[in-house]
Amino acid sequence: MAASRRAGQDAGEPEGDFLASLTDTSLYSIGAYFADRHPDLVDDVIAQSTDIEVQGLLDYARSEGVSVETAFQTLVTGLAVRYFKAVAGAGER
Repeated sequence: MAASRRAGQDAGEPEGDFLASLTDTSLYSIGAYFADRHPDLVDDVIAQSTDIEVQGLLDYARSEGVSVETAFQTLVTGLAVRYFKAVAGAGER
């Protein structure tokens, strides 16, 4: 396997096809939409989603005075933005 290939990638699959397949997901679309519409909030939503991961969904919702559903939406949005940034690379942020 060539050194330039990422771990877990099949030796026969071209890297471009694999990366393109990652953009064809709902998570990527959510992240791209949020990053495009709210570029000033990207760092904040990532930080909030990290806090939710550390504290747990219920504890975060209670400490922030928000519903569990709102906390979950923030978590998913933050994860989606991180996914989008990782797949798209520095040129798309």
